Amino acid sequence: MKQQKPGLGRMWNLYKKGGITPAVSSMFNNQNAQQMAFIRSVMKNQRKTSISEMQLNELEVVVFDLETTGFSPNQGDEIISIGAVLVEGTEIRTKKTFYTVTNPNRSIPDHIVKLTGITNEMALKGAQLIDALHQFLGFANKRVLLAHGTGHDKQFLNSALWKTSRIRLSHRVLDTVIIGKWLHPEVKTYDLDTLLNMYDIPITERHHALQDSLMTAQLWIKFLQKIMKKNIFTLGDLYAYLGK
Repeated sequence: MKQQKPGLGRMWNLYKKGGITPAVSSMFNNQNAQQMAFIRSVMKNQRKTSISEMQLNELEVVVFDLETTGFSPNQGDEIISIGAVLVEGTEIRTKKTFYTVTNPNRSIPDHIVKLTGITNEMALKGAQLIDALHQFLGFANKRVLLAHGTGHDKQFLNSALWKTSRIRLSHRVLDTVIIGKWLHPEVKTYDLDTLLNMYDIPITERHHALQDSLMTAQLWIKFLQKIMKKNIFTLGDLYAYLGK
């Protein structure tokens, strides 16, 4: 009598529990299983280091940006590109960047094509979501993440991580909108263009994930210089001030 293979429901339950088991590997290909294991391991190791003594002038930050088909992953919107750059202290490492176009497996609305320059033909040749996440998290590793208006980016990253690996983002995240509001309470709007103009940072190509990341990185450096002039020197202290 042949041994009965685990049913689909049982394998799905194992998958939801986070176990990378032979049953799951038989349901998904080995490459995907390895990528899921890597993504989960990165997430699990994020909060083991205390932030209280992380010196801001030595802090490694990955500044990132996403372009998406819309504003709501719950309504079927998907990531179409991820860009990022490494910042070490007050130095932007322009040779250490990440960029990928991601296949959303759906059509891109015309206004998004016009906004981002990413066509459906380009997206079809892009990385699958789990591949893009694997590459991005390999680049980011355990570093602090930073973005402008993190609500949108975290929402999409969490949706993508849950969809592919049944896990949520556990990186520490800084938001230049929140920092901007703290440093400049007199400003009426905190969109990226307004803050870039305030600091005389040249605006290059907007709504391109890597270019937006590079501009946001320059903004972070300007902010960081002002922060340290306030005698705030650790990441723990910065979080404490931002939380007030």
